[in-house]
This record gives sequence, C-alpha cells and structure tokens, in this order.
Amino acid sequence: MDCNEAEKRIPFFLQDELDGSQLEEFIAHVEACPECKEELSIQFLVSEGLERLESGNNFNLQEELLMKLADAGHRISLRRKLWRTLVCLEAAVAAAILIAVFVVLRL
Repeated sequence: MDCNEAEKRIPFFLQDELDGSQLEEFIAHVEACPECKEELSIQFLVSEGLERLESGNNFNLQEELLMKLADAGHRISLRRKLWRTLVCLEAAVAAAILIAVFVVLRL
C-alpha cells in the first residue's frame, strides 16, 4: 500500500469500516510510515477533538488513538489465529474423509 491509498483509508479506519485484509494492510503501512501515522493522528485529533469539545468531556486523544491502533492489531491477530484454526480443521476433516474412503474401499 502506498501513502495515497493509506491516506484515503484513514476516514474508513476511524469509522471502523475497513475489512480484515484492508485493516491489516492499513495498520502495517501506518506503523511503518511516520508521515501516514502523523496524518492519521491529525485526522483523529480533529474529528474526535471537535466532537469531544462540543460535548464538554475530558479526553486524552493521543492515548485513545494508540488504544484504537492496539485494538486493530488485536483484531488482526485474532483473525490470523482463527484462519489458522480453520485451515487445521479443514485438514483434519480432509484426513478423516480419506481414512473413511480407504476403510470403505478395503471392505
């Protein structure tokens, strides 16, 4: 992913509208690109800051952005674990079918 694509995805990230693969690509790029991470920080501070100022709540937006990024990383990790589990289960089912076919053919 290049910087232009990452910048286009920032609003979608902030609204939690990126799917698994888009989220993974976005997080990988933002973590590796200081310019895009800065742009994400700015857009987050502007969008969330205005909302919070209007409601009069206290806030620490930088910490909230870091928590949002950490949550996205956790979701990516969980998705990878679920994918590996699914592959293992599919392999086990395939092996069971092969064994069953072999047993039936030997009868």
